[in-house]
Amino acid sequence: MVSFDFQPRTRVVFGSGSIQKSGGLARDLHFHRTLVVADAGVRDAGHAASLLTILEAAGIEPVVFGDFEVNPDSAMVETGATFAREHGIDSIVGLGGGSSLDCAKGISFLVTNGGRMTDYRGYGKAAKPLLPMIGIPTTSGTGSEAQSYAVIADAKTHTKMACGDPTAAFKVVVLDPELTATAPRQVAAMAGYDAIAHAVETAVTQKRTPLSDTFSQQAWKLLTGAYERILVQPADAEARSAMMIGAHLAGMAIEQSMLGAAHACANPLTANFKIPHGLALAMVLPHVVRWNAATVKEGYAALLGGPRRRMRDEDPAETLARRLEDLAITGNLSVTLSDAGVDADAVPELANLAAQQWTGTLNPRPFNAAGAAEIYRAAL
Repeated sequence: MVSFDFQPRTRVVFGSGSIQKSGGLARDLHFHRTLVVADAGVRDAGHAASLLTILEAAGIEPVVFGDFEVNPDSAMVETGATFAREHGIDSIVGLGGGSSLDCAKGISFLVTNGGRMTDYRGYGKAAKPLLPMIGIPTTSGTGSEAQSYAVIADAKTHTKMACGDPTAAFKVVVLDPELTATAPRQVAAMAGYDAIAHAVETAVTQKRTPLSDTFSQQAWKLLTGAYERILVQPADAEARSAMMIGAHLAGMAIEQSMLGAAHACANPLTANFKIPHGLALAMVLPHVVRWNAATVKEGYAALLGGPRRRMRDEDPAETLARRLEDLAITGNLSVTLSDAGVDADAVPELANLAAQQWTGTLNPRPFNAAGAAEIYRAAL
């Protein structure tokens, strides 16, 4: 078995309505003047206003920052850090999807340590501890709240940078499934598919451990059991809870195991063609599973567990790939690259960009531009 060093750094508070506990949790961490990093969708849904009321009732002075977009880049984070310094903040709450949570961590890097986000690419490069932070996800997707990394795009190259540090982990995470009820169906579908992709990729990376396997497999079970239910019956509270916990466990798996070729191939599609991350994953993940099949057939079989859903499929990788395609259909994410405006002429450049992505280095089958090109062509 692969050795590991597991050190939980985050308190996890789960339950319907648990956002109401945020004020007391922040007070316990000695928050005084707090930056609330919240994306536009969260503000429009009223979640930010509710959180401000909760924090103020606890004697905390909140300041809202929302000048960033989906997939925040280094320039947006620098703007946030300048804003935070101007307001003398001593703590941060990230409220929203992965963009809000990653942006919150990125701002904390720069406020405490200065410099630029490129200085922190990799792990453990912060000389000083980051500010104390609370993470409150409003989608069941990235699992960023479970990780000590901020994924920030370089504003110049558009390459996604993983910037990590032990102190970048949230001190407390509040998992309130009621917050996911306001997400539009398509947002929920893409976020949920992202979480499912995390369960699949972490189950077979070169860094996977017995511990990460546990997180990956339980995440897969919860997510795939609830994904279709939540899209058909949005009011299903049990399914919302399963999605939120599943996404969090998948994030814990990433922290231990990292990701693979699907995310390496998806990132250039988002950067170059503005294809939303979850949709890009739905396009490439089944083909990555097939491409990896000979290397990690047993890992995919372990992830599936129990009887195969498609008994005619002899190969567990093919069973998994078709299951992923079924899930994409349920989420209205069954789109080819050609449907999204990506033609064969774009493949060489996309493949070269994919080969430069950090996630590809841990894929179970050695991954390079030639492999990426195979995957992209299969997805056309």
